[in-house]
Amino acid sequence: MTQKKLTTGPVARTMFFFALPMILGNFLQQAYNVVDTWVVGHFAGSGALAAVGSAFTLMTFLTSILLGLCMGSGIVFSLCFGKQDTQKLEYSICSSFLLILVIAVILTVLVLSGMDWIIAWLNIPREITGPSRSYLYLVFWGIPAVALYNYFCAYLKALGNSVTPLLFLAVSTIVNIVLDLLFVAKLHQDTFGAAAATMISQYIAGFGIGIYAFRTNNTLRKAFCRFQIKRDSLYEILNYSVLTCMQQSVMNLGILMVQGLVNSFGTAVMAASAAAVKIDAFTYMPLQEYANAFSTFIAQNAGAGQTARIRGGIRHAAATVVAYSLSAAVLLWFLAKPLMHVFIDAQETAILTEGVRYLHTICPFYFGIGCLFLFYGLFRALGKPAVSVVLTVISLGTRVALAYTLSAVSGVGVAGIWWSIPIGWMLADLAGILFYRKVEFSI
Repeated sequence: MTQKKLTTGPVARTMFFFALPMILGNFLQQAYNVVDTWVVGHFAGSGALAAVGSAFTLMTFLTSILLGLCMGSGIVFSLCFGKQDTQKLEYSICSSFLLILVIAVILTVLVLSGMDWIIAWLNIPREITGPSRSYLYLVFWGIPAVALYNYFCAYLKALGNSVTPLLFLAVSTIVNIVLDLLFVAKLHQDTFGAAAATMISQYIAGFGIGIYAFRTNNTLRKAFCRFQIKRDSLYEILNYSVLTCMQQSVMNLGILMVQGLVNSFGTAVMAASAAAVKIDAFTYMPLQEYANAFSTFIAQNAGAGQTARIRGGIRHAAATVVAYSLSAAVLLWFLAKPLMHVFIDAQETAILTEGVRYLHTICPFYFGIGCLFLFYGLFRALGKPAVSVVLTVISLGTRVALAYTLSAVSGVGVAGIWWSIPIGWMLADLAGILFYRKVEFSI
């Protein structure tokens, strides 16, 4: 199995080529989301699109819990790998797997048993309750597969292997698109078909990457054969994983609360949001993957005691994020309407107008979310995941409070929801700068 130490070589080049497969993988995932939205929107109608869009936000929140646990575990794996402490790495592998497995099972049971409450909490309109229920029921069964894939993905990336997760994600994405076209476009299974395609592809990716990791990594095989849990190792995994999970969960819980507010404005606004959010995510999510790669880079070098490389990595990462954000903002400003046309028919003028307004409000501030992602990754890697939680509370707390406050103002309405997003980013960035100045002299 390909492993790569991030503690040697040119800083900017090392980070870029480690991040590149992760960014490409993110593009693949977003490409699937785009195709999924396009297929549902064109072959199942705007009602089904609204149902899938609302359910997508919920699934993002649920999977963020598992993703947070895996990201936290990945930092511990990176620190162990940077120190070349194989025994501690084995203990961490077992502790992390046990924790993630238990949480995945609990989540699956809770959401399947609480379906009615979830639908009511999301304020899903009565006319699309049926499609939403059928979609959610199937995708909930995919939660264990999401846990499996992200666990092995975090392990491989911690060892410097960002290529293999990309390959398995590519296979999963292709399968998902093919099944989408088969189930929804050809067999007319609508939201049920879209959910089935998603679940099947998730299990292919989860089991596939797990089999690969066991066959190619001796440390992983030894760890699972012995499967020893050490108290200090479990505590370290909990410290990083639970706080990172809190950060991811708070972030997506805030988004989910805002989604409920969006839903209260009716199906047209829901459909506009569903399409615009997919475009938005496709544009700025590479920043998140770059920040995740940056976090692994910082963690490995922290484990190896490479202070100079950490400082250099921070400078290069900040410059890269700002340059990409400004370029993406300019492109999306002019392409917002054509991109909305990809998902929404030309006669749906109200939906198109609202979607374009959303994108024009958000895109000039992409540097804000890009820098915020870097702060998240930096503080996790430096052993201060609690700071990431605080920044997330500031960002999402502001967003939720402003969304509910501004949207209730006469003449502002749904535009207030859109404006609350960049305002939350900028306030969290200011807090991140203050926190960084306190830890700057310790690295």
